[in-house]
Amino acid sequence: MLCTAWTASADDLVARGRYLTLAGDCDSCHTARNGRAFAGGHVVATPFGAIPAPNLTADRETGLGGWTADDFYRAMHSGKGHDGTSLYPAFPFTSYTKVTRADTDAIFAYLKTLPPVKLANTEASLRWPYSMRSLMPSWRLLYFDEGEYQADPKQSAAWNRGAYLVKGLGHCNECHAPRNTFGAMVTEPFLAGGLIPVQNWYAPDLSMGPNGGLSGWSEADLVALLKNGRSQKGTAFGPMADVVIRSTQHLDDGDLAAMATYLKSLPERAPPRQRESAADAADLAKVGQKVYADQCASCHGADGRGKSEAYPPLDGNSSVVEPTGINAIRIVLSGGFAPATAGNPRPYSMPPFSQTLSDDDAAAVVTYIRQAWSNKAASVSPNDVRAYRSIPGG
Repeated sequence: MLCTAWTASADDLVARGRYLTLAGDCDSCHTARNGRAFAGGHVVATPFGAIPAPNLTADRETGLGGWTADDFYRAMHSGKGHDGTSLYPAFPFTSYTKVTRADTDAIFAYLKTLPPVKLANTEASLRWPYSMRSLMPSWRLLYFDEGEYQADPKQSAAWNRGAYLVKGLGHCNECHAPRNTFGAMVTEPFLAGGLIPVQNWYAPDLSMGPNGGLSGWSEADLVALLKNGRSQKGTAFGPMADVVIRSTQHLDDGDLAAMATYLKSLPERAPPRQRESAADAADLAKVGQKVYADQCASCHGADGRGKSEAYPPLDGNSSVVEPTGINAIRIVLSGGFAPATAGNPRPYSMPPFSQTLSDDDAAAVVTYIRQAWSNKAASVSPNDVRAYRSIPGG
């Protein structure tokens, strides 16, 4: 069951491969802005330098036209290129290794049907010593566990399908985990949330149990978010909005439900570690309460519960109470733009307040919403707001 997506076209290899590329969100990295689909050219920014995503079309000189199915499986499963060199883990082979051979063959069959586009791949521009591929065997030895997903016989078919998608093609841990100095994911506890390098958004903990980032969410809430970009518990913003647009909204309901079934089983978390609030946090929150009443309450409610699915709740919202405060600051400054999906083609958006609120007022209102109602997150400072204003899109 793991190697067959639950779609009406599952028996057609190419159609199944197309579905699986959507599940893997391959297009988002391998298509440049205004470029040809899957022709590469998009640059993946990392803390170590820039890595251009390669051409996946069927062009023989610059794409996958000269590759075999064995070559493609080796890249997905082992993180090795056509010539045997170790790929950089900006390509998430650390997750894709769990994808079955049958599914990688289907993906390759679909990619071979793409019109060939001659677009030469460019070299990564990494700082020394990260530019030395000779270091990759040591990195792999320390941080790469190669091997296809093995079903847990004690769990249901739906749970195993969800675990396969979340851990493998969905590569959720690539964002929803902290990383160490060498860029490797910290996998224990699994999907515990982390700051996305360079993009500077915080991907929340995905546990739905006590103290989890999605505590209080139901499986239906999560399916709604992945399908439509919104639910009664929250709305997808930032990088997650792009994931919904390009990937999860296209998955069938069975697969989305399976992912929710698996995430529902994640263990409860220890109480999250928050940084210390500033000494003047209470005074800052009082100022923020007035800013909130003037600017925010008409949509999000004086009680922070939002309005149906149009305006998300702020009380208990994982993007509001995440440890760093960066998500709330960025949304206050730059606005919140939910993804337009088939199930929500005209989403409500939040206007930016970067021109309306000073650094002091923005810090005050973010501190207020992080500490009002049932929220108990640390304060943010005007210096935090100033730092995040300088972020592109911030």
